[in-house]
Formats: sequence, structure tokens, C-alpha cells
Amino acid sequence: MAIIFIFLFSLPRKLFTDPYATTLNDSGGNLLGAVIAGDGQWRFPPVDQVPEKLRICVIQFEDRYFYRHPGFNPGALARAAWMNIKAGKIISGGSTITMQVIRIHRKNRPRTYFEKILEIVLSLRLELRSTKEEILSMYISHAPYGSNIVGVSAASWRYFSRGPGDLSWSESALLAVLPNQPGLIFPGRNLELLGKKRDRLLARLLEKGVIDSLTYALSVSEPVPSAPGPLPALAPQLLTRAINEGMTGRQIITTIDHELQNSAAIILERHANGFRSRQVYNAAAIIMQVNTGRVLAYLGNTQPSPGYDGDHGNDVDIVKSPRSTGSILKPLLYAAMADEGILLPGMLVPDIPTVIDGFAPKNFSMTFDGAVQASDVVARSLNVPAVYLLQNFSYEKFHYVLSRLGLTTLNRPPDHYGLSLILGGAETTLWDICGVYASLARELNDYFQLPASAKYNSADIHPPVIYPENETQIPALGDRGSGIINAGPVWMMLDIMT
Repeated sequence: MAIIFIFLFSLPRKLFTDPYATTLNDSGGNLLGAVIAGDGQWRFPPVDQVPEKLRICVIQFEDRYFYRHPGFNPGALARAAWMNIKAGKIISGGSTITMQVIRIHRKNRPRTYFEKILEIVLSLRLELRSTKEEILSMYISHAPYGSNIVGVSAASWRYFSRGPGDLSWSESALLAVLPNQPGLIFPGRNLELLGKKRDRLLARLLEKGVIDSLTYALSVSEPVPSAPGPLPALAPQLLTRAINEGMTGRQIITTIDHELQNSAAIILERHANGFRSRQVYNAAAIIMQVNTGRVLAYLGNTQPSPGYDGDHGNDVDIVKSPRSTGSILKPLLYAAMADEGILLPGMLVPDIPTVIDGFAPKNFSMTFDGAVQASDVVARSLNVPAVYLLQNFSYEKFHYVLSRLGLTTLNRPPDHYGLSLILGGAETTLWDICGVYASLARELNDYFQLPASAKYNSADIHPPVIYPENETQIPALGDRGSGIINAGPVWMMLDIMT
């Protein structure tokens, strides 16, 4: 009875407790960036499903009877024992994939007959509680692939710059043979020996009818990678943000579109090069999908360019950094006043020299038009008329509207900002302001698309979405059946801005 009890509880519930690298992926699983694990190993989070080519290659090379044995292979063990006896030392272990999982779990302890017996017992226990696919996943997720690369995901990206699911037969075969002797042969050293091991496996696949002769010929002609390459770094600020939000050691799936992210980075860098001559060294951009609020591209900052000396804080995430609102709130003031029926596009607004309690706003042009239409206040971004409008609407009320729309940085009372609120006297983030304008655009789209009985959806007003896992938990900032600002004023605001 005691033996049975020991057997049943001989394995911990979680076999592997080593830290994992933090990986950032786009919506299609493409790697955007990664940060090494806490123990200095490139160990990516475990894979859920083993790609078919890799599965076939690993089983053919490591354990052809994997799906038939209960955790150990008596025939393979007997053959290994005979080889060891003839050699006078341990040269073969006869281990199955399951036994190798146990061996990795036990930190590759010295090879002894007692250790081998223990591996067999623990392998039987592992087979009782896990499926074959789960065991195979454990193996390829924690096998050594040379240097400080652990697991097939990290190896795939370091050696081939793509994920395991996109590997060719040649690449899959190479990764299948690599854990066999990772300390002796790995890309960058003994390339000929590694290539021969790969080619022998490919020849076996040809013999088994897994691949045809053309595929074999093309596969053996592929070069062996000479050394591990760098990992992608397409969204470094977003990766840092995710880590700061507590996502260390995870595979982080985002809403980012890999191709759009790459294209947007090129465009942003092109604009940034023009600004550097004017001593502007930072730029950021996000691209959002209006109907869902998903962020498709996230560029937290530009990268330092050759020829520009000094530290300009290019690692800072400008998307989340509070900056002066400038004139970006003027359209929202117009829409809020129009929503209350106290402003229309053609109404005249004073544009004259003004002093209010010592506050003397000026237009950018340093001129005054006497009176302008309300639509021109937005279209021409006029400061003096905007202050006049805010005084009539009240900065307290506007502060409340902005907070409800999603500006999270208005953390001071309205009196702290006063009338300067409309001229950049407050700060907001690119993240918040894009969320506000996208929310209003979403509300307007829904107004035209939803049936008459459901013209408004309070959940339309919400922050941008960057992690799909949080999409069902979007906090709706609207709390009534109609919008915070109704569709008519939003349409007029858009028309004027256009």
C-alpha cells in the first residue's frame, strides 16, 4: 500500500518551475519582441500544440514507438544495456521521450543505473496522468537547443527567425536532432556534423514515405544556420508596458497586426528624420480599428538614429506619457456645447482682445477677427473664441465631460485648470485621446447601423484594446442609453474637422 502511495505522489503537480522569457506576439502569433528569462535562458512559454512537421521529425528521431509504449521501451533499454556492456561505459541510454522529460525535470542528473530505474518509474507515473501530446509538448518546450536556448519556440526564432509552425521539413529535422547533443553540436559550430545528422533524419522520412524525393532534395540543400540570430524588436515600448502591467514570463498575445506595425514604423521614422533637424527627437503613433477599438499598430517612440548624439529618451513610451493637450480638445468642446443645444455651426463667437481674471489668451496668428462662426473656432483652431466658449459652457462641466469620455489624466480639480483647459493647460496621453475620438466615431457608426430601437450603445465609449483576452472586460464609460455626446453633435464636429 505504501509503495502505491509513493508511486501515485512521486511527481509534483507541476514538473517545470523554471522562469520563462516574456514574449510579445501579434494577433497572428508572430513574435514582436521578447525579454530573456530571469535565469538568463531564452526559454519561451510552453507550446500548446506541436506543429505536425516537428512532431513527425521528433518522433522519428527520438522515439519511433512513442505512441505504443507506456513510458519506457524494454527493447530500446536492452539494446542500450548491451551497447554499454560492450563499450565498458554508458554510451547509450535507450530513453524514450517520456523518460527524457523526466530527465530534464530532474536537471539531467549523472547517468547511473539507479537513476535510469527511477526515470522509468517516474515515466510510468507521468504517462498515467498526461496524454501523449502533453508529454511531447513538455519535451519540445524544455529541451536544450544549444547555448542558453531552451525549448523549440525560442530555438525556432533564434535560428530561423520564424515560429515553429512555419518551419520547413529541413528546419524541423534540424531542431529534432539538436537536443540530442546540444553541448557538442549547435549552429555556429560543427556545422558539417549537424548537417549530416539532419540529412540522415530526412533520409529516414523519405524512406518512410513521409516526404517525396523532391522535398528531400530541396531539404538537404538548405544551409545549416551558422549562429543564433537576434530576435525581433518591433514594439519595445509595448513590451516594457506589458511587463510593467505584471505580464512577466508570459506569452502575451496582442491585437497588433505585424505587417501594419512594420509599415507604420517605417513611415514614423521617415517623419522623425525630418523633425530631428528641428531638434525634435521623439515621435509616437498608434493605429486603431474604430469598430472594435483594437490597436493595430503601437509605436511608443522612434529609435535613435546614427549621427544624432546624446540621450533623447527614445526608450520612453510616449503613447502613455502625459503631454499638453494643445488644441486637441477644441472639437470636443464644440460637440459638448452643441449636444446641449447652445451652439450651432453658424453662430457668431467674439474674437476680440480679452482679459479674464488676468488670463489674456492670444490666437496663434496674433490677430483678431472681431467675430467668427463657431465652426471656424474648430477648423482654424482659434484660441480667443475657444476660451469665450468654455467660459459660457463652464470649465467644471467640460472637465466632467472629458473625464466621462475617458481622459484619465485629469486628476486635478477643475479649478486647477480653469479656462486654460481648452488651450493645453491640461495633459493627456496619446492612448486616451485616440480612445476618445475612436469611441465617438464608433458611436456615430453605430447610430447609422443599429435599428431605431437601439441607436445608442453605452459600451461604445471605452478605452483602446491591446490585449484580446481583456476584450470581454472592456469598461463601458457610458452609463445611459444614449451617448455621452449624442450622434448629431458628433457628426457636426466631424464635418467641421473634415
